[in-house]
Amino acid sequence: MAYLAPSILSADLSRLGEEVSLIEKGGADYVHVDVMDGAFVPNISFGAPVMKSLVGKTKLPFDVHLMIERPELRIPDFVTDQTEYITVHQEACTHLHRVIQQIKSLGVKAGVALNPATPVCMIEPVLGDLDMVLVMSVNPGFSGQKFIPSALLKVCELDEIRRREELGFLIELDGGASPDNAELLVESGVDIVVAGSAVFGAPDVCGRCGEFLKILK
Repeated sequence: MAYLAPSILSADLSRLGEEVSLIEKGGADYVHVDVMDGAFVPNISFGAPVMKSLVGKTKLPFDVHLMIERPELRIPDFVTDQTEYITVHQEACTHLHRVIQQIKSLGVKAGVALNPATPVCMIEPVLGDLDMVLVMSVNPGFSGQKFIPSALLKVCELDEIRRREELGFLIELDGGASPDNAELLVESGVDIVVAGSAVFGAPDVCGRCGEFLKILK
């Protein structure tokens, strides 16, 4: 069993409320919020005001992915009653443990993301402090990229570590997910599947959520 977290990076922002209503109706588990600053990644997306415009407009919890430099300066901006996860990048944090503790001190679950070229060993010292590890299966910055198969090796490695060490973190995968590979993702150990263009680019957004959920649930 796994959860579905459609990324609003691929949604039509001019009708964001309607788009989120569609994924909620379709049975999605989270709203995945991809925040980009044009520095850590080459694109700029949106900030906290856009996410906060959804507070009270949907019952879905927010899964916030900060692809930004010095995330510790912006983390409090993304804390709402509906924020369940805030994830930062290992590559963007000089003092990663401190940032994880900052997130948790605000009453939010803490995640750490790994870029495709970053090995799992870079976060092994903090795995016991994490609620989630986000494995990037594309290079961050743009939606609609092709899936990088080697990401599944990281997923398998993380799954083996948490079983061996009896750790409770979830594994999320972001990038290139589709109904065609969703079963393989779950079999590899993925707990939360992020899907952007595969959901919001479909002619029937609700129906596409249903296609995913038949596989994930």
